[in-house]
Amino acid sequence: MKLRRDLLPSDRAPLARTLEATGFFNPEELALALELVDDRLAHGEASHYRFLVAEVDGEVAGYTCWGPIPGTVESADLYWIAVHPRHQGRGVGRALLAAAEEGMRRQGRRRCWIETATRPQYAPTRAFYLACGYTLVAELPEYYAPGDGKAIFCRVLDDIPGRRDGAGESPTA
Repeated sequence: MKLRRDLLPSDRAPLARTLEATGFFNPEELALALELVDDRLAHGEASHYRFLVAEVDGEVAGYTCWGPIPGTVESADLYWIAVHPRHQGRGVGRALLAAAEEGMRRQGRRRCWIETATRPQYAPTRAFYLACGYTLVAELPEYYAPGDGKAIFCRVLDDIPGRRDGAGESPTA
């Protein structure tokens, strides 16, 4: 597996196929995800959005998109992370998340915030974030739709073993 920070115009179609193949995103969400891709392609380093693309055997296998949260000093949002189903279960998601966290740390961001849905389909997603050291800090019922709330996760990036000073603290401190 190879991770790269450069988002290429030729990545747009494989990323769209990856998002669609997961079966998790509705048309509005797909359009939003591709808007962020288009913003990065149009503005390059001036874009607010940061991308990492995972390739397996020369094929786009997944990606993540994150960015600093405007108006905050040390927080970043992980906007999207998606791995094509044929590459899931092979550590691609964990590698993308770890590399995104490292990029956040390099930019002085100490907290990573992630939002996801609470409907049953997203149970593996929520379990993934918990397994990666994130804390569920809030749930907003009926946020997206009736029966579909928002789960908010956070990780203080300094608390990752072997990174920086290793000091742990509560994500809400």
